[in-house]
Order: sequence, then structure tokens, then C-alpha cells
Amino acid sequence: MPFYETLLNETAKERETLFNLPLIKAGAAGQVSLPAYVAFLTEAYHHVKHTVPLLMLCGSRFPEHYEWLREAVAEYIEEELGHQEWILNDIKACSADAEAVRHGQAGVATEIMVAYAYDMISRVNPIGFFGMVLVLEGTSVALATQAGASLQQSLGLSNNAFSYLTSHGALDVGHTDFYATLVNKIDGEEERALLIHSAKNFYKLYGDIFRELGEQFIPNTAQQVAA
Repeated sequence: MPFYETLLNETAKERETLFNLPLIKAGAAGQVSLPAYVAFLTEAYHHVKHTVPLLMLCGSRFPEHYEWLREAVAEYIEEELGHQEWILNDIKACSADAEAVRHGQAGVATEIMVAYAYDMISRVNPIGFFGMVLVLEGTSVALATQAGASLQQSLGLSNNAFSYLTSHGALDVGHTDFYATLVNKIDGEEERALLIHSAKNFYKLYGDIFRELGEQFIPNTAQQVAA
């Protein structure tokens, strides 16, 4: 079995838990308010703006035998440049203050997830960062396009308010194929185990962002989170 399939199988429980969080289910059904959508975009901005710096750090930490992976990361960086600005443009299209978001503070859950990503690369092993890539891009492929269409209909906003969701839903399909090719070439058992471990943690950490937002915007979420 290709390692990518093993990775998906080993993280299936964590992925299902994420996809069943109240705010994610409500978003996919177009059942969240405009303030909730803007709050989601705000947290997205505060982690997406770290994508390129994280990739650059990751590439700098690979040993020589992973030169092929460093080259892949360089290609990835080129595709990811400026995506945080798409999010700010969406926020503007929602008639919210994009500059306040740019200069504002991330939520606690977002800050912790980003910190874990930097720590994984710097202290543990840069291979572990690909756990974050699996979680964010896999979630985009599974949910972003559907959520964007549902929310646009329910909130009555223009296409300009959904460039991040709609573009990433389609864009990350190609990224997923690219990702599978890369992780299938990782053949060290310790590094494969680390990647599974980090992906499980990133599912939890990314889910915490939606749990935190859900407590603000979805009634009775606190009880569901505690369960």
C-alpha cells in the first residue's frame, strides 16, 4: 500500500472528528452568520500568512538527501505566495475591516497551531510539517468549495467574498496529488511514523480553531466540545 494511503487510513478518526465539528457542519450547510464567516476568515488570515515562511524554514532544514523535497517545497512556495491577501480581499467584500484584521491578533487556537508548526520544523523534524499540509489541504478539497457555494447563497454576498474558499477547493485538488507523490517517496519508518503523529496533532489543533469559533457563534457548542 502506498504510504499516502496509510497516512489517510491512520488519521481517519481525527479527520472525521474535524469534519463533524458543529461550526464546520454549519458552514458546509450555509448555516452560519456573516460575523461567523468573517471570524473564520480572520483566523484563516492569521495562519495562512505563515504558510510561505513555514515552507521556507522547512526547505532550509532538510538534509542533503532530501534535496528533491527541497525543490518541491520551492515550487510549492511559488504557488502559495500572496494567498493571505486573497483572504483580506474577501473580508473587504464582506464590508468588514480588513486592515484591522491585518494588524490584529490571532485567536489562541490559531496561535498555538502556528507555534506547533514552527516548533515541529525547528526542534523535531521538518518532515513533520507535512502533517499540517495534509490537514489544511485535505480539508479544503473536502469542504471549501461546498461551503463557499452554500454560504454565498445564504449570505447573499458576491463572488468577491469567496475567493479564498472557492479557489482553494479547486486548487488544492492538484496540490493533493502532488502531495501524495511526495510523501510516497518518504521511506524512513521513523519519519513516516512522525508524519502520522504530526498529522493527528494538526487535526486536533486545526479543529480547536473551529471549536473556539463555535463557542462564540454556534449555540450549545460548549457542551458538544466538552463531550
